[in-house]
Amino acid sequence: MAAYLSRLHHISLHVKSVDKLAYDLVSKFKFNLFAARLTDKSRQLAFRKGAAVFVVNERSNQTLHTLNEGASPTTSNSSSRKIWNDAIKHKRKNIDDKCLYDVHPQYTVDTACNVCFEVEDVERSFNSLRDQGCEFLVPPTVVHDERGLVTFSVVKSIVGNVCHTLIDRTKYEGIFLPGFHDVDNVISSDLDQVSDCPITHFDHITYACPRKSTAEVMRWYERHFGFQRFFIDSEEDVDEGYVLNQDGIGLRLTAMEFWKCSEEGIQLPFKDVTEPDCKFVIAESLPEQSSNQVDTFLEQHKGPGIQHIGLYTQDIVSTTQTMATAGVHFFSPPPAYYTELGKQQEMEDAGYDPQMLSQHGILLDTDLRQDSSPSHTTTNQNKRYLLQVFTKPIFAEDTFFLELIERRGASGFGEGNIRALWRSVQAYMENESAMPQRQNTHDITVQTGQH
Repeated sequence: MAAYLSRLHHISLHVKSVDKLAYDLVSKFKFNLFAARLTDKSRQLAFRKGAAVFVVNERSNQTLHTLNEGASPTTSNSSSRKIWNDAIKHKRKNIDDKCLYDVHPQYTVDTACNVCFEVEDVERSFNSLRDQGCEFLVPPTVVHDERGLVTFSVVKSIVGNVCHTLIDRTKYEGIFLPGFHDVDNVISSDLDQVSDCPITHFDHITYACPRKSTAEVMRWYERHFGFQRFFIDSEEDVDEGYVLNQDGIGLRLTAMEFWKCSEEGIQLPFKDVTEPDCKFVIAESLPEQSSNQVDTFLEQHKGPGIQHIGLYTQDIVSTTQTMATAGVHFFSPPPAYYTELGKQQEMEDAGYDPQMLSQHGILLDTDLRQDSSPSHTTTNQNKRYLLQVFTKPIFAEDTFFLELIERRGASGFGEGNIRALWRSVQAYMENESAMPQRQNTHDITVQTGQH
C-alpha cells in the first residue's frame, strides 16, 4: 500500500548561506518572503509565488550573527533591505534549533533535496512505508503553536540525497507552519510582480540519476507513493523511455506523475481538477556515450539529485522579460532552432513573434497529442502549444537550475523542445569545461546595514 499523498506542499533547498539565494529569489525571480524561522543555529526562510513554495535552509555550521553584521546588500534598493530587517524581528532563541520539517544533509554543496507532500494521515503513511522497508530520517513528530498543530515525518527516497517530508496541516490555521513567523509588510510595489511574473505552481521536478537506474527509481515511486508512468512522447518505448541520442547527447528521459483524489475536495491551482499536481522526470545518460550534463551534475553534486524544477507561468514571455531585466540569465538554444523548416510559421500560428521568442531563448512546440478521431479537424484555434525556457545554474556549481513553462493546452513536455533545451544545456556545460574554473559569484553575503 502506498503513502496517501494529497498535494505538493513545498520544496526545500539547503545552502551554505541563505543570503545570496534569498536575495535572488526575491529580487530576480520575484518570489515573496512570507515566513521565517531564525534561531541561533538554524535559519529557514519560506518564499512563495502562487502555489509554488521554496523553503531555503542554511546548513547548520553557519551562525546567525552574520545576518546583522558586516557588508550590506549588493543593491541600493531599500525595500530589499527591508526583507532582512523584518525577518530579524522574528528571531526567537527559545525555539528548538533543529531544522524543522527536514533534516540537515551532510552535503558539501548547495542542493535542492526535499520535496514535501501533504498527506491524509502521517501515522498511517509512516506505518505503511516502514512495513515496506522505507528508511525514515524523522519519525512522526508533532509541532504546535498558538495557531494549531502539524504532524510530519521525513522519509529517505531512493534518489541520492532526496527525501520527502510527509505533512498533515489540516489542524493548523497559520500562514505556513508552526515555528515559522509571518514576515509582514515585505511586499512593495517594486517587488510585487504578479501581473508581470504570473507563476502559479511547480509544474515538474527533474532528477539526474546514474546510468541504468531509471527502472529502479520508477519502481520505488510506483510502489511507495502510487506514482503512474507518464509518456513524454506518443511513440515512447515502455521499457526504454524517451531516448535522445544525437548531436553528441545521449540521454534517457522517463516521466511519472501522481494524481489528487477528486473526492478529497482539495482546492487546486488549476482550471481542470483532473490535472496532476506535479510530474517527475528521471534523466540518465545512455550507456557507452560520452559525458553530458547529467554526468556533470552527478560529479559536481556528488551524487544523484534534483537537477531542475519547472515553474508554471501563465505568461512565459512577460515572466522571462521581467526576470531577465532583473538579472536572471537563461540558456540560449541553438540559433538553428528558430530557422528550422516550418518553425517560424508554427510560432506565428500560435500568435508569437519568432524574433521576440528568439531574443529571450523561449522555445515553442505544438503538442502532438491531438484528437486523432476522423471527425476531428486540427486548426490553429484548437492546437495545443508548450513554451519553455531554462535558467542558468543558480548555485555556485553547475547543478541546480529552474525552468519556466507555459502550457496552452499541452500536457506533455514538448517533444520538439526537448532536443533544443538539452542541447542548450550541453553547449553551456561544454563551454564551461573548456574555460578556467569560473569565479564563485555566489559567495556574496547579503546583510543589513549601509552599502
